Amino acid sequence: MVIGIMSSYFCISFRFLDSAFHGLADGRKNEWPPSPLRVFQSMVAASAARQCIDIIDPALRWLEQQPAPTIIAPEQISISDLAPGYCLSVPNNSMDIVANAWCRGNYSNHGDANPATHRTMKTVRPILLPDSFSVHYLWLLSDGGYDDISDNINKLSEVAKSVVALGWGLDMAVAEGRVLSEKQANELQGERWIPSTDNIGRGLRMPVSGTLDALLQRHERFLKRMDSNGFVPPSPLSTYTRVEYRQTTDPMPRKVAAFSFLKPDASGFRAFETIQMLSVVSGMMRHATSLAAERAGWSKFDINTFVLGHGESKNAEGHIPVGPKRFAYLPLPSIESRRDGKTRVVGNIRRVLITSFADVGDSRISWARRALSGQDLVDEKRKESVSMLSPIPLNEKVVQYYTRSSASWSTVTPVILPGYDDPAHLRKRLKRHIDADEQKRLLTRLDNRIDSLLRKAITQAGFSKELADNATLEWRKIGFWAGTELADKYRVPQHLKHLSKYHVRIQWRDENKNPVRISGPICIGGGRFYGVGLFAAESD
Repeated sequence: MVIGIMSSYFCISFRFLDSAFHGLADGRKNEWPPSPLRVFQSMVAASAARQCIDIIDPALRWLEQQPAPTIIAPEQISISDLAPGYCLSVPNNSMDIVANAWCRGNYSNHGDANPATHRTMKTVRPILLPDSFSVHYLWLLSDGGYDDISDNINKLSEVAKSVVALGWGLDMAVAEGRVLSEKQANELQGERWIPSTDNIGRGLRMPVSGTLDALLQRHERFLKRMDSNGFVPPSPLSTYTRVEYRQTTDPMPRKVAAFSFLKPDASGFRAFETIQMLSVVSGMMRHATSLAAERAGWSKFDINTFVLGHGESKNAEGHIPVGPKRFAYLPLPSIESRRDGKTRVVGNIRRVLITSFADVGDSRISWARRALSGQDLVDEKRKESVSMLSPIPLNEKVVQYYTRSSASWSTVTPVILPGYDDPAHLRKRLKRHIDADEQKRLLTRLDNRIDSLLRKAITQAGFSKELADNATLEWRKIGFWAGTELADKYRVPQHLKHLSKYHVRIQWRDENKNPVRISGPICIGGGRFYGVGLFAAESD
């Protein structure tokens, strides 16, 4: 097997011979996708069947030390405990009663002497899947150093040919190991599952260093479970870890800290007008956070990048972005019920969220929640306090509009496109005297350009390409929420004024056009770190 010098993946694929998977996780719950530990156990069993454990040993030890793989699996049809199942007649572990009857000379095959009387019905509810489905496990191979691992990969690929099942014994499968390029890996069909740092209740068992030894020891104890002292069952396997997985269509749950704006004397709410004060409020939040970070002993580099979002030197003329690993300050316009209680209207800013569009862990958001509690917001022109920050719970009614789960979202502040929407100056050509067909063609080109920029903005905000590609988008200059203004009226940071702004509605869909519920906060486009391009959930 030849391995190139570019980034690639070691892939083990399992093609199942039936359209059902019976494997169970802890608590006898259906497991999907099959865990990486199952893959490792199947490879160990195949090595033992080939009587080549000693030869494969180094390769298996290499595999058990690899990071959690990406898993590509078909969409499950049914995983509900209420799904139709079937029953099996199985022994109920009472054969000692039968053996005692036989020892007493009772071979009548009636009563206690009949093994059939000591069976029970076991309900089985497998996960139903497409016919002839395959599951792929991909381990990223680092650039260079392939001479050290090529032998391991070759041995594992050879052993994979002897795998007979993945899951229960009746979950028969054919396996294949190979190295794939990034392009080939991206072409594999199915839902993609990736490791997650958040505890979202989808933990899968993973081998660790020592799992191979534990499996071999357990097998040895299984062979010696019957001796002169009686039956000594081997203890369950415990040398493994658990890794949370999420689908790539599931965005990372974003940590947030929520605050309300109070008057400086804490006598009531402090409201800021949304259209003109949005970026000003974001600026005051950045300033307050930078002062808190200085007091906490943060380095100048961390303050400039993570807090202020500056990649340029102090005296540089232009703004240089630093990427997603930074705080985002999202002023929240109030959403209020009017008239009959069904009409919801966007109002002034009375709250703010601090979050990040990258996986920075909970520590820095938790720090912001503590450090900014009770801090003043200072008007830099007047050099006076205009508000005080007060922490509020995430289940607060207005905050929930911006953080809850929904398949349909629309902007309360317009999206700044991440690029020119008319680089070919098509709008100038539309002002000329042109026929209807040419006008239609130019308008289609403009729409396609805006559509592509909005999908680019979605991926830049940390959402998967699958979500961006399948989302249904609408855009216009007037808002989708009552109380919003024309997109061009909103004040934005100086370095973003040359870019077009639109109000946008996103309806999240999967590849089958089924609704996908996404949790907020959602803020996209060039102004996403300042709260420009902020969405609110349209439904519960």
